Amino acid sequence: MGVITYEMEVPTSIPPAKMFKAFVLDADNLIPKVVPQAIKSSELLEGDGGPGSIKKITFGEGSQFNYVKHKIEGIDKENFSYSYSVIEGDALMNTLEKISYETKFVAGPDGGSVCKSTSKYYTIGDIEIKEEQIKAGKERALGMYKAVEAYLLANPDAYN
Repeated sequence: MGVITYEMEVPTSIPPAKMFKAFVLDADNLIPKVVPQAIKSSELLEGDGGPGSIKKITFGEGSQFNYVKHKIEGIDKENFSYSYSVIEGDALMNTLEKISYETKFVAGPDGGSVCKSTSKYYTIGDIEIKEEQIKAGKERALGMYKAVEAYLLANPDAYN
């Protein structure tokens, strides 16, 4: 098994608490509304939404994938951090054992925030992942992030 790590930072004018509430705590409701072509639905299969819980994410019509299952590893509402792993689904492409994500929102300049994200791709055996595949996944994630940001800018009273 190999591990490929990818890090990304995305700035926004939205404060960390507000971005965390929308992008993490209410993602199951908000993201299907603002990016229905990406995420059709999210369903809690096991647990209460906290660590150890399993969610099934069904992708929208425009996606090349059908679904994934997420296992929530950790959620820290006070420090605006969230971690989960993709443990099942066609997005693993029969080449990955899992993909783990750690996301943290930190204070940025002028009252905004920076989303710091680390992704770890755990390959099956000696299979190699092309950087283009990782980049495509990051582009999709960035698109959802920007859609949530646009929603919050257009609805300044939401998630206060």
